[in-house]
Amino acid sequence: MNVPAVPDRTDNGYTSPILTRPGAVDAADSAIDAGVPFHYGDPLGEQRAATSSVIVVDRSHRDVLTIRGGDRLTWLEGFVSQHVSELADGSGGETLILDANGRVEHHIVLSDVDGTLVMDTEPGRGPELLQFLTRMVFWADAAPETADLAVVTLVGSGLPDSLTAPDGTTVVLPVGDYSSAALPGGGIARRMPWPLAGSVDLVVPRPGLTAWFAAAVAAGARPAGSWAFEALRVAGTTPLRARLGVDTDAKTIPHEVPAWIGDVARRGAVHLDKGCYRGQETVSRVHNLGKSPRVLVRLHLDGSAGDELPSAGAEVRSGGRTVGRVGTVAQHHEDGPVALALLKRAAASGAPLEVDGITVAVDPDTVPDDSGPQAGREAIRRLRGQT
Repeated sequence: MNVPAVPDRTDNGYTSPILTRPGAVDAADSAIDAGVPFHYGDPLGEQRAATSSVIVVDRSHRDVLTIRGGDRLTWLEGFVSQHVSELADGSGGETLILDANGRVEHHIVLSDVDGTLVMDTEPGRGPELLQFLTRMVFWADAAPETADLAVVTLVGSGLPDSLTAPDGTTVVLPVGDYSSAALPGGGIARRMPWPLAGSVDLVVPRPGLTAWFAAAVAAGARPAGSWAFEALRVAGTTPLRARLGVDTDAKTIPHEVPAWIGDVARRGAVHLDKGCYRGQETVSRVHNLGKSPRVLVRLHLDGSAGDELPSAGAEVRSGGRTVGRVGTVAQHHEDGPVALALLKRAAASGAPLEVDGITVAVDPDTVPDDSGPQAGREAIRRLRGQT
């Protein structure tokens, strides 16, 4: 039975004003991306536009927080998985918050600009994240709060170097992954490495969402929906980028999503040289002495099923046994039906697989190379004088 892996949301009634644009179609009410345009009548054409020009995607259902105060970075350093204490003004990155067993509770994209740390996360996860951050403040000069900001994303090979803001100001877009800059009237622009390299998030004041979206369209961007964004993310990112709560479940640990492992320069969310945060022992143990029990891979689905695709949470089976779960599923303009899935490592290397009776194949480019030794085991061998 398919059990959709949709995170709890506190804003199920959210409806973006962008849905009033001609042709905008909302996602199903049960979808995590409900409330923002799913497509504008031509989802495959919207994807193609990103390969030759630029698209603009309304992601205003994401939750955004800010943290102000002189201790905001050194304080946050104490309980997240990425080194953030020395982030320069106008820089950012990604990080995770883990539970005591090393399971992922929050995935955060962040930027530090002009004394304010801007953080955005999956729809519905903001209140829980804010509650956690508030509990951790104690005596630090750090003030986390909900921000009335909305995310709009520009994606494509033809993305311009600058954009004219709604007030007529020319905004030079930042260069370099996670580089960020203040926007006139509030908010930030942030360069992102996904869903395609060089994408730009505009995190803008919510009352100005419509005006900023229109400014992007005036600059030549084609309106595109979450369908296009997700299809590009699933088919176009290597290593694969996961959405927490969709491509992961309550048991997910960081190493199951290889893109999360690495420092900011490697576009990761977990710095392997960082310690002293909740769940760090699991990260260290897996890195040094073992392998994660599962791994995120890309699946190519047999297209004979037509438009009837599996839902997030569907079981991946091999020989009658459950060996994984499906995450994001999308129709890609070139690759056809594709999906992300968390699979048992042994099942990711050649075993026949099916989902809801549909034959699926693992993209070999997403299967991790497990042939190399672990760093910890090699160190032990050297201490014992073994070669």
